[in-house]
Parts: sequence; C-alpha cells; structure tokens
Amino acid sequence: MSRKDPCQKHACEIQKCLQANNYLESKCEAVLQEMRKCCARYKGRSGCCSGFEREEREREK
Repeated sequence: MSRKDPCQKHACEIQKCLQANNYLESKCEAVLQEMRKCCARYKGRSGCCSGFEREEREREK
C-alpha cells in the first residue's frame, strides 16, 4: 500500500485555481505559495513537488 503524497491536495488546488482563472498564475499566487511551503516541508518526499524543487534550485544558483 503506497502512502498518499503529502502535497497532492495543494497540487489539486493549484489546478482548480488555474482552471477557474484562465491559467493566469498571478491569480493563484496564494495557492502556489501554499504549495511551495508544503514542498519545503516535505522536501524529497512528494512527487508533486519536482517542478517546485527545480525552481528553488535555479533560484539558489
């Protein structure tokens, strides 16, 4: 039995927000920030966070 991805809920919220706002990321900044927090908390344990972790590594360069 696999464990539930700890950030899956946030990923779904991002999709819902983007769909509701014609994919304008600026309208979903609060939801995106919650996902970033979740990814920081569960670093390396959430498959949903790969893009956010890559974004963080790019900023650190």
